[in-house]
Amino acid sequence: MNSAKDRLKAGEPVIGATASVNSEVGFLADSGYDFLLFDTQHSPVEIKQLQPQLQAMRGKSAVPIIRVGENRADQICYALDLGAKGIIVPMVNTPEEAANMVQWCKYPFDGMRSSSGVKGEWGEYSSYRDYMDAVNEQLLVIPMIETIEALDNIEEILAVPGIDVLLIGPSDLSINLDVALDYPNPKYVEALDKIAAACANAGVVPGLYFIPPGLELSDLIAKGYKFFTLPWNGWATEGVQNGLASVRG
Repeated sequence: MNSAKDRLKAGEPVIGATASVNSEVGFLADSGYDFLLFDTQHSPVEIKQLQPQLQAMRGKSAVPIIRVGENRADQICYALDLGAKGIIVPMVNTPEEAANMVQWCKYPFDGMRSSSGVKGEWGEYSSYRDYMDAVNEQLLVIPMIETIEALDNIEEILAVPGIDVLLIGPSDLSINLDVALDYPNPKYVEALDKIAAACANAGVVPGLYFIPPGLELSDLIAKGYKFFTLPWNGWATEGVQNGLASVRG
């Protein structure tokens, strides 16, 4: 039902790519990525414009994840009603904000999500109650940590039931730590270590929205990070070039 969450539960890294309304979603969703991440915070795209993209992902191996613009019940509802299997909320700074996010993501009695019928690919169930319970269990709930306030509240945020991944916004976190885009800075690396340790204690997966320049993916995985987006354009170009080279000899 949610292969990305299954991989995380198995302790495996989960790798996705960002996509939008103009992306080759059908190709990307079957290219080997675990998820495609659609951003509606820092893009001119409204959530409801993503319906064709999510429909194009039906039956594909990657699952759709949507980052909403802010922590609001209506935005989360729109994304879930399109069939998103994961919700990312930016700038979650307090346990109260995290608890609200979880409540808006999940059906009663784990939350207060409004029902509008079966949405997305979640399997076949004998009753609607079974369907709602399965969605509550399988949905990826992913608040973002991007500020000093969130860092100071990290243990309390992670204590909120229902959080699956705590996702760092690399650039915003560096800016708020006063080491703007200086990712190898010891102050920044110390924050990454603090987040990884807190997540390990809480049984939550730490992740990064992108791999910060100057840091190595292997080092981040060794610290416990297991949720990332990686760019695909270079790999696609390399694949085409290799294919053409094999034809031309």
